[in-house]
Amino acid sequence: MPTNEWYKNWFNSPYYHKLYFDRDEAEARKFIENLLNHFKPEGDSRILDVACGKGRHSKLLATNAYDVTGIDIASDSIQYAKQFENGKLHFYVHDMRLPFWVNYFDYAFNFFTSFGYFNTRREHDDAIRTIAGCLKPTGTILFDYLNVHYVEDRLLHNEVKTIDETQYEIHRWHDDSHFFKRIIVTDPNLKEPLEYTEKVAKFSLGDFTDMLSFQKMQVTEVFGDHDLNSYDVRKTPRMIVVAKKI
Repeated sequence: MPTNEWYKNWFNSPYYHKLYFDRDEAEARKFIENLLNHFKPEGDSRILDVACGKGRHSKLLATNAYDVTGIDIASDSIQYAKQFENGKLHFYVHDMRLPFWVNYFDYAFNFFTSFGYFNTRREHDDAIRTIAGCLKPTGTILFDYLNVHYVEDRLLHNEVKTIDETQYEIHRWHDDSHFFKRIIVTDPNLKEPLEYTEKVAKFSLGDFTDMLSFQKMQVTEVFGDHDLNSYDVRKTPRMIVVAKKI
């Protein structure tokens, strides 16, 4: 199986964003509305969007007048996002495994399973250490992660998607510890197809609880979808973990 840092090239590819993000703006907006209605952040709250991509969620958060900072390892994505910067919206190229601003943010959000990509548990611990360290003593963190058992039960192994003139041949499989997705991109603008393989760890609620508690974060809520319904280990598509500093 691939062990290289696959996400560095794939996340910088325009085909990644075309496949995943050039749609569902209404869904993203609704999720942000649900979160803000639930948390009710103070007007001067500072929010960190970890692995922000091109800034879709960051922009939505900033329209509510919060001070929002987005970080992502993909330089091309951040370069694109920077066109939307203003006094309340900021973007930086940054690896979540490395320290960032300490004791600065009230909330940290990690959307769309933008975690679980690293090769070792220690690297994931480093990432959570960074995020926890960014939070003020009363800060809140949220991980919007896939529900492992739900995905295992419903995994679509092979499919082909066509978006505009781009074809994505997708093959999915899993082992005891990871989900894998091989994506073959065919496009008239390419001399030959491109191929990427995603790898995402099968982190359970127990895994997140352990990793967060090690950084003095306590899980307080778990939701099962973007409407913030209750989490069910078999029936809900997401595992949205909320934790607070203790």
